[in-house]
Amino acid sequence: MSSTSLNTLSLLATTPLSQSKGSSASGSGSFFEAMARAWGQALDSQANLIQQKSDAVAAGGSDNPSALTELTTESLRMSFLSNSSSTSISSVGQALETMARKG
Repeated sequence: MSSTSLNTLSLLATTPLSQSKGSSASGSGSFFEAMARAWGQALDSQANLIQQKSDAVAAGGSDNPSALTELTTESLRMSFLSNSSSTSISSVGQALETMARKG
């Protein structure tokens, strides 16, 4: 890849995103920040779902196998999302660092 391509990609990666009307995103930032925000929202949503299922098991006494299996499934999904989030943010961060060094 030529240095011109790397410079263009580096600029694109760090350029603030423009806000469109009706957008629910808080503030503007680079695509890297937007990606991190999206991962955070996905993890928050999954954590809330786990909390709801956990509360239902604890409060309602519904500790039957199906309810516990659903809770376990959602917990494992949280683990998958968390690992994927960490990996993608780390990979993109390293790529941006490499582009900055070569640019």
